Amino acid sequence: MKSDRMLSILLLLQTRGQVPATELAERLEVSVRTIFRDVEALSSAGVPVYAERGRNGGIALLPGYRTDVTGLTADEARALFVLVTERAHADLGLGRAIASALRKVMAALPPPHRDAAALTRRRILVDPVRWRSGPRAAADLGVLQDAVFTDRRLWLRYRHGRDDREASYTVDPYGLVDKAGVWYLVADHRARPQLFRADRILAASVADEPVRRREGAELADVWDTLRRRIDDLPTGVDVVVAVRRASLRRFLGIYHADLTAPPPPEAAQDGGAERVEFRMRFHSLPAARPLLAFGADVEVLSPEELREELTRVAAEATALYSGESPG
Repeated sequence: MKSDRMLSILLLLQTRGQVPATELAERLEVSVRTIFRDVEALSSAGVPVYAERGRNGGIALLPGYRTDVTGLTADEARALFVLVTERAHADLGLGRAIASALRKVMAALPPPHRDAAALTRRRILVDPVRWRSGPRAAADLGVLQDAVFTDRRLWLRYRHGRDDREASYTVDPYGLVDKAGVWYLVADHRARPQLFRADRILAASVADEPVRRREGAELADVWDTLRRRIDDLPTGVDVVVAVRRASLRRFLGIYHADLTAPPPPEAAQDGGAERVEFRMRFHSLPAARPLLAFGADVEVLSPEELREELTRVAAEATALYSGESPG
């Protein structure tokens, strides 16, 4: 509707300052001629808006002009109050800020929308963390945020998850992503996109050099590329394991992301059977080899091919340390 579009123009100008008419037209999916007609209508309504011609021109509001009109519809107001749990904001040091911001937004809402927004906040909650995801190492996001917001390169000392290998990297960060309760740094390493789990970063420092991002690349696009690499992997190997109860916490802390079903109820109970079964998925048989690190505390029940693979690897290790030939 024209009124919604005009309000969008007003809010964009109030937020961005001077904006080219072509950009407004593109964002609002109308022609440049329509934008100029809307600007004329705003001016006729008393809004101090003007257009500057020329290569560096654009549309802007007179300096100092502000409006406290939110223009929110009832559904838009409700959408603002469908919140994730406070963990993500707290991780970023913004726990108090989000609560304060929402109080201010609530106060600014038109009275008819306040009750619906308040009810939405009380009735809808999004918690992105998996069930019984196990203990999660606290990630210190302060240095990472510093690099992201100051557009500086970042030096990392990083521990890889599967083999505990440590390596150093100098990366060009795009930003931070919270995926299922786990924070990731999205960055380029040698001009190639890469993901770094924040809780595996052993040390980090911001370099004096400015970031060297690929031209035109944005966080959302780079994240989508990396996400698809994982999502588009072959279906993989379905695995059933039996885990000794004494090792449940350590097992879930490492492999919660590989579970294909929620942990069974007996996993949360004290006592009971000595072992608890879990269903998992690995992208290949070799990817499941680290299960051997649990020794006899984790037994692979299926598939038989993985049992044979682990038997072979264990035999090679036994032969190495006993000085015998594996054949």
